[in-house]
Formats: sequence, structure tokens, C-alpha cells
Amino acid sequence: MSGRTSERHQHRSVHWHNVGEGRCPQQRDGNTDSGRIDIPQALINGVTLNYELVGGDGPWIVLTPGGRGALEGSRYLGNRLAGKGFRVLLHDRRNCGASEIRIEGEISEQEIWADDVYALLQQLQATPVIAGGGSAGCRLSLLLALRHPEAVRGLLLWWVTGGHVASTQLGHAYYGQFIEAAKNGGMDAVCQTDYFAARIDSNPRNRNYLLGLNPDEFIHTMSMWRDFFVEGAQLPVIGASEKDLASIKLPTCIVPGNDPVHPKSRGEDLHHLMTGSEICYIHTEAEQKKLADRNPGDVMREIGTRLGDIFIEFLERHRF
Repeated sequence: MSGRTSERHQHRSVHWHNVGEGRCPQQRDGNTDSGRIDIPQALINGVTLNYELVGGDGPWIVLTPGGRGALEGSRYLGNRLAGKGFRVLLHDRRNCGASEIRIEGEISEQEIWADDVYALLQQLQATPVIAGGGSAGCRLSLLLALRHPEAVRGLLLWWVTGGHVASTQLGHAYYGQFIEAAKNGGMDAVCQTDYFAARIDSNPRNRNYLLGLNPDEFIHTMSMWRDFFVEGAQLPVIGASEKDLASIKLPTCIVPGNDPVHPKSRGEDLHHLMTGSEICYIHTEAEQKKLADRNPGDVMREIGTRLGDIFIEFLERHRF
């Protein structure tokens, strides 16, 4: 479909990155903590989100990083895929990066993220899309396929999250620590946490929004969002049941993780549940045993390179 934005939606001008440049642009004028300049924005479900488009033409891919990471976390992979003829959407989810903060809603934050990216894709006339992401981005991609199946034509999934360790650690990291801050010191204390202080630095408007929240309402919403993780401990993947996952019948490439939050077994279980999925591994068992003795920077660069190789081969073979 056309990549032109509908004229009835207000966007800042689209910024196309040089796909051969792997580094972020230099910071100027203190615009954001990431140094992004004149980044496009879209009003999505009442919240202003930052996004970028990488590549000039071709089938659409949307990539989402793990955790609450900003869009920079997907830039290297986005550049590689754009270099192979794809048009890649990167975005800061609400409450992440330099996008606006909104602590509200009657569904989980993860589901809100999926609905937001769907609305953004609709504005960009970018559906059906190949959805990809690692960890939190993996959950978002699966939820996008479940909540808006007509909008997704393929999945690139890495670092699948699941189990009690993941639900406990992530529930606290994403929500529990901020609930405690609000209980102990109100919204001013929340603003002083490292995470929200960075969101304010990236987008100063977020400070007034946070300080204007009722602490009890903030605690209520964050507690409801935390429940998504606590209850997800029993599911094969946090956020989706066996029945849900078995209903997804899309070309899918799965790259399992190999740590307590992203156990290899969760990726393998997902592969068995999803008809049409393929599974690939970053390292062999022999390589995995030697990683502790290697330079961490070298390992991270190797992981990034191999992940890109896996997905490029998958996409080219399926001729999306």
C-alpha cells in the first residue's frame, strides 16, 4: 500500500534515515536524550508518539525493541532490513523514549501498545505489515497479530518471554518500583526515579502530566498493568494462551533467548504451538558454553549481526 500519510492526519514531515549509517545522528540543541532531530510525530489514540521510517520503498516492517527501550534499540536491525529493500517503521511507544506519557486505560499497557502501533500503521497506510520485536517487542508483535490479525502478514520474534522469573522481575521493573515510589513520596517521587526522569528529559511536557496525576489513580493503573505479568506466569508466553498462539497461522521466524527471563524453552514451546513458524538459534550449544570467556562487546555485535542474517534469509526465502 502507499506509504503516504493521509492528509487528514497531522504529522511532522517524514524523516528518512540513510540506511547505510548505523549510528544515531549527533545530538544538537538538546532536543532529546537520544539526539534525534526533527523526528516525525503522530497523534495516536490521544497520545503523541515519535516514530521514524527507515528505507524508501518496499514491503512494510515494524520493529519494536525490548523492555521500555526507545526506538534506537531497533535501529541497527532496521537499517539492515531497509538495505534489503524493506520499508521499516520504528517508534517510541507511549510511556517510552521521547513519546508522551499516559498512565490510563482499562486493558494492559502491552495491549495498549499493540493498539497504538496498529493505529499508527493505519495512518501510514502500512498494513498488512511484517511485525518484529524482541522481548517486550515480541509480546507486542504477538498481541498485534492477535488483536488485529488483518494487519499482520508475518512475524519476526526474538527473546520470547515467559515463566515465573520473568513475570516477577518484569512486573516489578515495569510497575512495582513506581508503585512503591508513588506510595512513599507521591508523584514527585515518581518523577525522580531514573526511568521517569529520563522520560521528562526526553520530553519536558511529561513532567507536568505526571505531577498532575492523582497518586491513587496512578497506583491503581500501574497495579492493573502489573497483574498482566503476574497472571502471565502460567501462560506459554506472557500475554497469550496456548489457544491464542495456536490461532496465529503466519510465516513466523522465532529466535529464542537463553536466560532466566527469556528461557530457550519458551521460544521452542512457541514454535511448537504456532503452525507455520520456524526456529533458529543465534549460537550453537558449543558456542554458548564459551560466551562467558569472550569480550561482551564482541558478543553483542555478533548477536546483532547473526540476528539480522537470520531474518534476512527468512524474508528473502518467503519472498514477502
